[in-house]
Amino acid sequence: TFLSLFGITIGIFCIIGVLATVDSLERKVQTDIKSLGSNTIYIDKWDYGGGSEYPWWKFMKRPDMKIEEMRFIQTRSTLASNAAFVNSTNVNLIYTDNQLSGVSLFGVTEDYNQIQTIDIQFGRYINDAEFTRGAAVGVLGYLNAEDLFGKPEKALGKLVDFNGKKVYITGIIQKQGQSLVGGFDYDRALIIPQRYFASVYDPKFSNPFIMVQGKSGTSSKALAEELTGIMRQVRKLSPRDEVNFSCNDVAQFSEQASSFFGSVNAGGWAIAGLSLIVGAFGVANIMFVTVRERTSQIGLKKAIGAKSRTILTEFLLESAFLCIIGGLVGLLLVWLLSLILSSVLPFPIFIAPNIIILALSICIILGIISGIIPARIAAKMNPVVAIRSK
Repeated sequence: TFLSLFGITIGIFCIIGVLATVDSLERKVQTDIKSLGSNTIYIDKWDYGGGSEYPWWKFMKRPDMKIEEMRFIQTRSTLASNAAFVNSTNVNLIYTDNQLSGVSLFGVTEDYNQIQTIDIQFGRYINDAEFTRGAAVGVLGYLNAEDLFGKPEKALGKLVDFNGKKVYITGIIQKQGQSLVGGFDYDRALIIPQRYFASVYDPKFSNPFIMVQGKSGTSSKALAEELTGIMRQVRKLSPRDEVNFSCNDVAQFSEQASSFFGSVNAGGWAIAGLSLIVGAFGVANIMFVTVRERTSQIGLKKAIGAKSRTILTEFLLESAFLCIIGGLVGLLLVWLLSLILSSVLPFPIFIAPNIIILALSICIILGIISGIIPARIAAKMNPVVAIRSK
């Protein structure tokens, strides 16, 4: 019985382990994608699609985004609710004798925090007056503040240096953790007004791009089509001219991720299905042996009035119960695995209630299928012949 149940255990362990891990990973990836901005289009000279035949030399020759184009979009677009211009580069951050390398410096415009989720844990975000003046102020990432000052809150009101320039820290960004989809690592970032950034670096050589968020109820496809028309207009491209920019839709990243994880889940089902089939045959074999060993008892029960459906139900319940025990052991192994993986992976493994219900449902259905033939044989026995058997 143990060896038969072990097949069920391995099958449930495989399918629930794969489903729980993939589901947790998909939750993390989708959350990271949403952090890029909901219903948002990234206008850049680069296409974010990638691929094995990515024509980078073609995109490299395209003109860079300009802040004037973002202003033009703000005045012409009827579907956009927010638009921001972004520059970025890596800098060394210095405070007294402490120095951090590889800090992401973002120069952004006013609407940036309306598109991105930037939660301030200590202090405040950059205000409108500071954006307008291009003041030398900024908000610092949690880990940067922790490494430079020991305690993040101590960074408030301090002056930090980069490239010979000083920035007054007005706020500390709440710790966000590692992202699996790239994007913005705010734990290691410094965000300053774009006007101040432009006074230090040439925006043309600082990875400029435009973020545009659609109004509520506006589809990202419709927004991308409108922005394409506006950009062709501002760049004076004729209908026959090829576009020299890309409107990258964040929603497409989410759809691609869902498609990928769907394929992974299908693979997990295929692997687990083999184990479940083996386990089902094992349980069926055990039930055949059980029926044979209890033949005289079955005959006695029928002789004193037990109906065929009672005998049938008894063996089906036993078969389902055996499969449920194997499934519960598999769930226990998955739970132990989730504890181990959660301590290693950059995201927690979460076993959702619907996955647990799915596991128990599989066990019950598998138990009924495995026991139906032995149970029917037992239910159809002649009581006299059954009592005389040894």
